[in-house]
Amino acid sequence: MLGLNNKLKLYGFNNLTKTLSFNIYDVSYAKSEREQKDYIAYIDEQYNSERLTNILVNVTEQIGAHILNISKQDYEPQGASVNILIAEGSFAPEHIDKSCNQGINILGPRETLHAHLDKSHVTVHTFPEHHPDNSISTFRVDIDVSTCGEISPLNSLDYLISSFDSDIITIDYRVRGFTRDVLGRKCFIDHDITSIQDYIDKETLNKYDAIDVNVYQSNIFHTKMLIKEINLQNYLFNTDVYELPPKQRLEISNRLRKEMIEIFSGINIY
Repeated sequence: MLGLNNKLKLYGFNNLTKTLSFNIYDVSYAKSEREQKDYIAYIDEQYNSERLTNILVNVTEQIGAHILNISKQDYEPQGASVNILIAEGSFAPEHIDKSCNQGINILGPRETLHAHLDKSHVTVHTFPEHHPDNSISTFRVDIDVSTCGEISPLNSLDYLISSFDSDIITIDYRVRGFTRDVLGRKCFIDHDITSIQDYIDKETLNKYDAIDVNVYQSNIFHTKMLIKEINLQNYLFNTDVYELPPKQRLEISNRLRKEMIEIFSGINIY
């Protein structure tokens, strides 16, 4: 169970900052220029700011925080962002800012929502793109859940992973700062953790190859996950796998796996 040890009495409030950062990648095959444009349009529709907002609101509820403000934006030609300001304690409705400002950019008017920052936030940004030559399209989602106090972003891990089609996942978790007990002694972390993987459902973990790079003395934890099995039909956009000859299926599968390995390892393979 995450949270502050009940036997530890603090001097003041718990001001440890806990930050969970995700990069989630979904890889697809879209052969023609039309298919690539259709893929981008599909992703923009599936993961528009409205749906992303719903996901982050659910995250906020899961970690036991309260929403102060929601700011969301759909971009042209593609992508979306959502930022939710949160607090550990509850707030009266009149203290929640839902003001709306109109911003102008070179692509025309757009609607933006924003306001003051309390101490914690949840953000998401999307980045759909495609390779110029090999028909591989990649959708990246960046998510940050930052909390201050007893609430922990680790409680949202399984939900976030299941909310997206995730071929590659990189996760960073860090606890920063310190809080003090009643005797003035510093507390640099308030819960036990040896690996981010300990907070991911075992059934989910079984679908991935996962490695850790942790710096325990600095309370820094890093996990990378790569999907084990590729069902080619799930990666073809507007194409039936049985329309393709076996040799082409193998070639596409190799391209997809190469893209995934490059993202997972952080190096280009030539």
